[in-house]
Amino acid sequence: MMVRPFRSALYIPGSKPRAIEKARGLPVDAILFDLEDAVSPGEKGAARETLAAELAAGGFGPRYRIVRINGLDTEWGRADAEMVAGMDCDAVLLPKVESPGQLDALAEITGDLPIWAMMETPLGMIEAPAIAAHARLKGMVMGTNDLVKDLGARATADRQPVITGLGLCLIAAKAHGRVILDGVYNAFKDEEGLAAECRQGRDMGFDGKSLIHPAQIAVTNASFGPSEAEVELAKRQIEAYEEVRRSGQGVAVVDGKIVENLHVDTARKILAQAEAIGQIAAE
Repeated sequence: MMVRPFRSALYIPGSKPRAIEKARGLPVDAILFDLEDAVSPGEKGAARETLAAELAAGGFGPRYRIVRINGLDTEWGRADAEMVAGMDCDAVLLPKVESPGQLDALAEITGDLPIWAMMETPLGMIEAPAIAAHARLKGMVMGTNDLVKDLGARATADRQPVITGLGLCLIAAKAHGRVILDGVYNAFKDEEGLAAECRQGRDMGFDGKSLIHPAQIAVTNASFGPSEAEVELAKRQIEAYEEVRRSGQGVAVVDGKIVENLHVDTARKILAQAEAIGQIAAE
């Protein structure tokens, strides 16, 4: 059972020591240290050195540390990958993944370091099942801004133009037990819009959401973490089911609804996640 929470994953420029220092104290489940879009071409080399030093200094507590490198087809990608292989991080994130072969090429450089894939192109959506099946892959991050651009679509509040792509990647990730994070919400001052998009992503089955600003953390954590009501219901479902099993039956009823083994599995995952979140908050 995967209980490590990935409710919130905040992008932090790898070239900004002050932003990295602030991230050490933020209540996020993961940090996406960015060497790609957030770093200008002239700063790429310096950003690698800065990030390596900051990660070596530690202080990130239980936060999962993912480094997004530049694509291996760019002039900076290989140097990024070679340096990340020696960084004190938890995973490497490859942008614009469109085939398992790209993950093979990265693994040859980064060794045993877990790999995550940015899913952000039309071809990536089509190849999502093969990418998710890769033995070295641990998680996926949706790149919805790039997907909208490549589709020539319009960014709508209901995200219908990209809902097919979101669904393809989500199904592929779940089929292979991978973590999958929803894309960013660009209007970081719009809490109502963020909350609505978080609800949509959580209802679909995403494990969490990537963020562009610390102001988005509280809403996202609340949306993707189990509520007090969900935890209380999960406990009652488990208790009711165990009671009927002791009497030789296989189906319980809670609040007028049938509770079977599949519901109990979900309830146990909710309690495990709540416990893991509590442990992180205490550290």
